[in-house]
Amino acid sequence: MAGMGPPPAVADVRRAVRHALDDVKSGALVLVACSGGADSLALAAALGFVAPRAGLRAGLLTVDHGLQPGSAGQAAEVVGLAPALGLDPAEPLSVSVGTSGGPEAAARQARYAALSEAAGRLGAAAVLLGHTRDDQAETVLLRLARGSGTRSLAGMPARAGLYRRPLLELGRRTTVAACAALGLSPWDDPHNLDPRYTRVRVRDRLLPALEDELGPGVAEALARTAALCRDDADALDGWAGAVYARAVVADSALSDIGAVAVAVAELENLPAAVRRRVLRRAAIEAGAPPGTLAASHILQVDRLVTDWHGQRRVEVPGGVGAVRRYGTLILARQSVSPVS
Repeated sequence: MAGMGPPPAVADVRRAVRHALDDVKSGALVLVACSGGADSLALAAALGFVAPRAGLRAGLLTVDHGLQPGSAGQAAEVVGLAPALGLDPAEPLSVSVGTSGGPEAAARQARYAALSEAAGRLGAAAVLLGHTRDDQAETVLLRLARGSGTRSLAGMPARAGLYRRPLLELGRRTTVAACAALGLSPWDDPHNLDPRYTRVRVRDRLLPALEDELGPGVAEALARTAALCRDDADALDGWAGAVYARAVVADSALSDIGAVAVAVAELENLPAAVRRRVLRRAAIEAGAPPGTLAASHILQVDRLVTDWHGQRRVEVPGGVGAVRRYGTLILARQSVSPVS
């Protein structure tokens, strides 16, 4: 019937994409990372519709992880959908997945490296990712099980540098319905059904069990929790940043060896959440890899501030050690003797 709008699910996805792109300059290129699954396929279709109406160019990238037979053919099929969706350029990206951190982490690292390289090469202003509210809920549960802090429980951000996640407030049912309404046939990745992967068990077993026992709306509640944690983490990070700038001690001899020195007096009376953020930042600045720097490491460094009784050097990842000397906390790769 003339004048009728698109089906509700299609309209919801388009609206989310339109909102995500509202600050992108006219004429810019926006890319969508599309695996062919319902979430990213609905996102790709929405981008192809929204972009020309917003004065933008739109393209598609799909990553072939090479982890299963026929993956190159599947990537070619996804690229083949691009013209009908109004997406150009469209490229398959082949990656080699390592083993560091386990299969899921290694695949994610390889995928983002390929997407970032392609986006830079093509001059894209943004790359859209198809993570939904359900993915956010799964992420929060996984991190909760690891005993993560507020920043980690904040889940995936809607925007992080080049990357944008327009669908974080929409459920997976919406993307499936959008694909059905548009006559698109999503591809079901066999890895998304393999219970050897922790995320698959969370999706297929844990979340449904929580819904059965606690009632509907668990995914929505977890996503809301992530948003609240993000607000808190942003505020605490801002506070810690101001303290860090004030607390760092200028010392040319220490800076020459890549050390970071922090005045203990600036830290002693801070709330633990702020103080430990300052210490974490100091450790990273001294060379500790963020991905391996756990809360337990920071707690040990924290005791040099809150429970000082002449301890020796505290070791953290990356060969970085922390010592306290004359009221100053020093983090460095080279050994510095503690002095009370």
